[in-house]
Amino acid sequence: MVRGTCGGRGRGARTGRDYPARVSKFATATKRLLLGRPFRSDRLAHTRLPKRIALPVFASDPMSSVAYAPEEILLVLSIAGASAYVYSPWIGVVVALVMAAVVASYRQNVRAYTSGGGDYEVATVNHGPNWGLGVACALLVDYVLTVAVSISAAAANIGSAVPFVAEHKVMFAVVAIVLLAAMNLRGVRESGTAFAIPTYAFVVGILGMIVWGFVRTVFLGDEVRAESADFELVAEEHHLAGLAFVFLVLRAFSSGSAALTGVESIANGVPAFRKPKGKNAATTLLLMGVLAVTMFLGLLFLANVTGAIMAEDPAHQLIGAPEGYEQKTLVAQLAGAVFGGFPPAVWYVIFFTGLILVLAANTAFNGFPVLASILAQDRFLPRQLHTRGDRLAFSNGILFLAGLAVLLVIAFEAEVTQLIQLYIVGVFVSFVLSQSAMIRHWNRRLAVETDPNARRQMRRAQTINGFGLVMTACVLVIVLVTKFLAGAWISIVAMAAIYALMRGIRRHYDHVAEEIKEVEGEEVTLPARNHAIVLVSQLHRPTLRALAYAKATKPDVLEAVTVNVDDTETRRLTDEWNRRKFSVPLKVVESPYREITKPVLDYVKRVRGDNPRNVVTIFIPEYVVGRWWEQVLHNQSALRLKTRLLFQSRVMVTSVPWQLESSKRAHRTDPDAPRPVAGDVRRGLTDSRPSGQDGREAGAGRPKGDG
Repeated sequence: MVRGTCGGRGRGARTGRDYPARVSKFATATKRLLLGRPFRSDRLAHTRLPKRIALPVFASDPMSSVAYAPEEILLVLSIAGASAYVYSPWIGVVVALVMAAVVASYRQNVRAYTSGGGDYEVATVNHGPNWGLGVACALLVDYVLTVAVSISAAAANIGSAVPFVAEHKVMFAVVAIVLLAAMNLRGVRESGTAFAIPTYAFVVGILGMIVWGFVRTVFLGDEVRAESADFELVAEEHHLAGLAFVFLVLRAFSSGSAALTGVESIANGVPAFRKPKGKNAATTLLLMGVLAVTMFLGLLFLANVTGAIMAEDPAHQLIGAPEGYEQKTLVAQLAGAVFGGFPPAVWYVIFFTGLILVLAANTAFNGFPVLASILAQDRFLPRQLHTRGDRLAFSNGILFLAGLAVLLVIAFEAEVTQLIQLYIVGVFVSFVLSQSAMIRHWNRRLAVETDPNARRQMRRAQTINGFGLVMTACVLVIVLVTKFLAGAWISIVAMAAIYALMRGIRRHYDHVAEEIKEVEGEEVTLPARNHAIVLVSQLHRPTLRALAYAKATKPDVLEAVTVNVDDTETRRLTDEWNRRKFSVPLKVVESPYREITKPVLDYVKRVRGDNPRNVVTIFIPEYVVGRWWEQVLHNQSALRLKTRLLFQSRVMVTSVPWQLESSKRAHRTDPDAPRPVAGDVRRGLTDSRPSGQDGREAGAGRPKGDG
């Protein structure tokens, strides 16, 4: 068998043997092309972000949400007809007030807690681990929904100008999520630089549209009308009054509160800021709040003065619309009205709005992996989520988030109106618990602080957090009341399921740690008897190596064991064994059903006995192959045996490798294999013989005149 595998010296054979190396080289080159060169761990400090880059990285979500939050307010109010639009400015003012309170509150958070745990750390330290874990569940759900909602909103906005995207929203959303994940896998610094230009271009476009619309309507006296302004909006509910109408207004307010999502991401991303981290994060929060509030209120102002109409069911609610009319997004309608007669400006606003909504998911791609890493470090999530990848990004967390977001987009067909019902529940749960925890934090600080100036600053911070708690708690109640049956219950169930899962993971890690921990003063018990078994299928060189190695370990008992699945082959093996007079006895285990694994397990159990100090060591000869398909042809019995034996107590499994020629050639052509450097031969750190000295390469053993 060995001779047959080692045959063939022609060019074709050599190329075939190089296959694993070529595959590995191709995979490595592809990875480097997509992700770039790996970063050393000591370069982590060089990936820190200045404020101008941190703003688009961490604040793109709350700034971009102004593209769909005003639209969601109008869509909900449209149920009662166009007359209900009169309440939209007031709803917008209240949402802006809540946002200002949340931003001011989180400026206190990021100054006090700079490790990156954000709301999870604040709640854990001040309320306890159970409350902290609840906050973490809420944030994880919210991050996944942030990606799904932002990408779906981008598909809707771009679809307003590109019909192909509107017809293939799900495909567009999936591709966008995959590309966004790939960009983040390249590292925080590089992804932040790539996102800065589109984010600032979006801000310039929206603010420019608001300012020009204000100038035209207020100073120039122009009549600026949206394309839907002349349509008649038919109410779905004609007799809404009293509590029913109040409920509708509250529901519109809860939908508009989507503009607040993403504020907490800066608190989770504080470690990515340059020093002083807390101060820079607080400044970034302030800039984000000012821009988001200005754009949010400005778009509502333009919607009011242009008479833009957004119908929840355009086919039945809009009267006077041309046949085949496709309702555009609010931003697209406002851009067409304000920049009427200048299409480049309209396309600019639509393009960068759609692009920023795609990139807004980057807020979650930065917050989710960091939070997952901290949870993994605390043993609430698998440890693989704690490690950084080649580019110093939390690669596993990025891939996990992308996978969940793709599933959501496919399940809800990239419909923003459906996904928005699941949204913002988690983020307001974290808001409420975080602000209440900060109040307790300041109480503890005040109990030990004696300096009057410091106490005065703490009291001011506590007042800000208290106001934030009242505002966010009221919004949370409104969201739960108005959105529970519309889909918010799905988010709550998801949070509960994640909570139970993370508690289960923590229990598992705790049990393992308790089981394997070293007890001080405990002596390690040596085995009283080691019974070694070498498994034999044929008498060849791998078997001889395994026998030699087993003898070198000097066990108390050493024997060879073969399983009789073919009488003729077994008789031939025993005859050869006896003829060569091996000092190790060969025992034949009968297998009437031609099975190998179970007879070996039964025999091992018998020889192990009941003595808890007896051990059995199994030596299994295995082939090391170089081609992927060779692995299918070899080692299957060994793999099954090892899998079953590892579950047996007091049984040690040792693989004795035999490198086939294909594996040796694959190793020699491996581009990643370590190469000797100057001085290694002199110091004896590598083989000083030239390659092929054993007669298999470098022309050794060739006939003379072979060239």
